[in-house]
Amino acid sequence: NRWGRRARAALGPWLRQEAARVQRRLRRRWVDAEVVVVDPPVVKAIVEQARSRRADVIVLGSRGRGTLQSALLGSVSRDVTHEAQCSVLVVKGRGRAPRRLLIGLDGSARSRRAVAFVSRLSPPRGGRVTLLAVVEPTSSRAIGRLPASVRSVLAGELAALDRERTTRARRELSRASRRLRRAGWAVDNVVRRGIPLSELRRAASTRRTDITVVGARGTTGLERLLLGSVAEGTLAHSRGSVLIVK
Repeated sequence: NRWGRRARAALGPWLRQEAARVQRRLRRRWVDAEVVVVDPPVVKAIVEQARSRRADVIVLGSRGRGTLQSALLGSVSRDVTHEAQCSVLVVKGRGRAPRRLLIGLDGSARSRRAVAFVSRLSPPRGGRVTLLAVVEPTSSRAIGRLPASVRSVLAGELAALDRERTTRARRELSRASRRLRRAGWAVDNVVRRGIPLSELRRAASTRRTDITVVGARGTTGLERLLLGSVAEGTLAHSRGSVLIVK
C-alpha cells in the first residue's frame, strides 16, 4: 500500500547505513564478517539465513516487545531458539566478553553435546567453566503413612539410590572436566542436591557466570520445538546470557 511504500523508502537508507556500521565493527575482529538486511517475517528470515550459511550459532539479544515478554524473553529470541536447527546464544545484560561459563549436566546426550560444544571453543585468558550436576532427592510423602518397620527399609533404599545417583553425577563431571581441561579451560566441579533449574540459576548468580550453557532436548521435529523444562526455564528467567546447544 501507499504507506508501506513510503515507510520502506524512509527505512531503506537507514537500514543500509546501520548495516554498514555494524559490519565495520564486526570486521575489527572477524575480517570476513557480512551483514545482510532481510525482509520479514523476522524469525523465518533468521532461521533460513542460518541454515543456508551452515551457521554453528545464532546470536540474538533478549529484548521483548510486550511487558511480559520484556520481563522474560523477547518473542524473536524465543521463537528463533525453538525453530533453529543450530545452537542459539541469547545475550542478556551488557554483553561483556565472556570468561566464566556454567554448564548444567544431567547425564543426557544433550548435556554431553553442551560439553563438546564448549570444548571446541578457544578459551579466553582466565576462561573458567563450572560444571554443575544436580541430584534431585528421591523421597515420597506416602512413606510417612506406612508402619515404622516398612518406613525404615524404604528410607534406606531411597538413601542408597541417592548415593548411587550422586556417584554417577561425580563420574559424569569427572569425564566432562577432563575433556574441557584438555581444551585449555580451568574447570570447577559442583554437585548439589535440589531442583535442577533452581540450582542452575543459583549457581549462575553466586559464581557471576557470563553464560549459562544447557543442551536442548532434540534437534529435529517436535523435539526441537520442545527444548526441555530446564532449557526453557533458563532462557526465560536467567539474568545472564544463555547458550542453548543443539
